[in-house]
Amino acid sequence: MLTSMSRLPLHTLPVFRTAARLQNLRATAVEMHLTHSAVSQQIGVLEQQLGFALFERRGRRIVLNEAGQALLCSVESALAQLDVGVLAAAATAIGTAQRLRLTVMPSFLQRWLLPRMQRWRERHPDIAIELHSSQQLIDLQRDGFHAALRQGRGGWPGLSDERLFDSPLVVVASPATARRLQGSGAAALMHEALLGDADLWDRWFSEAGLTVRTNPVASFNDAGLMLQAAEQGLGIAMGREFMVAEALRDGLLVQLSEQRLAPDADFASYFLVYPPALRDWAPLQALRNWLHDEVRALQEPHAPPAAIVASVDVPAPKKASARKKAP
Repeated sequence: MLTSMSRLPLHTLPVFRTAARLQNLRATAVEMHLTHSAVSQQIGVLEQQLGFALFERRGRRIVLNEAGQALLCSVESALAQLDVGVLAAAATAIGTAQRLRLTVMPSFLQRWLLPRMQRWRERHPDIAIELHSSQQLIDLQRDGFHAALRQGRGGWPGLSDERLFDSPLVVVASPATARRLQGSGAAALMHEALLGDADLWDRWFSEAGLTVRTNPVASFNDAGLMLQAAEQGLGIAMGREFMVAEALRDGLLVQLSEQRLAPDADFASYFLVYPPALRDWAPLQALRNWLHDEVRALQEPHAPPAAIVASVDVPAPKKASARKKAP
């Protein structure tokens, strides 16, 4: 039985980690760009050197046994540290050709980050940003990213996070829709085409004192697309206040009510996240400082532009009920 690191086949550990996660040798081979036999051989070498089995074979699946689970805890931690070290070394080695790789949700990129990128370029013309948009939670170390802008509660394992801001939901529509609804009560929205999540709309009406079961005409997996649909007059949307700010300023959308809705706690806040080893890397420091400056500017009190008008009056909550019939 192997009791020393001196003979541990380190090259087999990434395969072991991937196989433990996927529980399938063929899928591991595809992800690692190896042949099926090479994956099987590497796991066999590791088990042979250790002197005990790590997996139980269950048909086409392989599942970690107790020994494998114990090893995985240490392997994941060690490989994550190596990934961070390589990322930090590569970031330092590029010198003056500084490029920061940032992954961000498409809606955040489109509605908040892109309108501010010119200010970033003016402030840091020597630091290029490679922007990657995805709805998926990207593994920064594995995929070679320096930082991410994420939505959630914070506390992602192995990463440092800095909260940027929370943002409530507000009701918005195209200028034409807003003019038509000018002076109407909240109940008028029950008869309009609503966009987005039914549960959010039900909560919004409830806080307005109305009991409604809504049936939105369309739902979206991307908030930016939903707001585009509202801009084109396809319906009334609820969007994060920070995401609609530019459209309100430019007159593409009008805020219909001063009533704001708190988002679900799991999606309440926006964070900058990054590997701890990169905290003092100059390009990341520049991004951190710039983002916090932009957030402070966003939070400074200012008079709302003329386009932001509460054109639907929402009364104080009261006991009233109305039922919206499904079409």
